[in-house]
Parts: sequence; structure tokens; C-alpha cells
Amino acid sequence: MIMTVLEAQVPPDRAPVLLDAYTAAGDEALPAGLVRTELLHDARDAGRWRIQTWWTSREALEVMRAAGTPAGILMFRAAGAEPTVGVFEIVDTLPRAQA
Repeated sequence: MIMTVLEAQVPPDRAPVLLDAYTAAGDEALPAGLVRTELLHDARDAGRWRIQTWWTSREALEVMRAAGTPAGILMFRAAGAEPTVGVFEIVDTLPRAQA
């Protein structure tokens, strides 16, 4: 599995734009291969936001990226922020699934 992490400082008065865009994305068909996505707000830094998304594979991520600018990046841009982008291989998880 692969995880993407988008993170940015969002001006407090623009946070509702990010929230609305993320909520609206749940009403649309999600890209193939998307397992889970989360919108996170830093508990200690009111301007720091993150969207982390789990993908079934690197291939699924690349298919989504080839379709144009990813939705999460557009969400941050609409809120007046340019996110940093990280791509991580998920090495292990806890708790482990029971076989």
C-alpha cells in the first residue's frame, strides 16, 4: 500500500473552504484504488492541515495522478494554500489483521 500526505498552512479564515471542499468530495465517486482518506487539523497549530490518503498500490496512485491535478491539491489551493506532497510506502500496520 501507498499513502500520500498533503500538508499546508491554511489561513484561519479560509479553513471553511477546505472543509467544504473535502466534504463535497465525499459526494463524488472516489478514484479507483483509494482505500481511505482523512482530513486532519493540527491540535497545536490552528493553521496546519493535512489530507492523508491510502492507496491500494503505486499503480492506482499513478493512474489518479495522470488524470490531472489531484483533488486534494485543488482543495488546498481553493483555500489559499499550496500543499507539500509526500508519498510513503506503508511498511507495516498495527493492529495486524487476523488470518
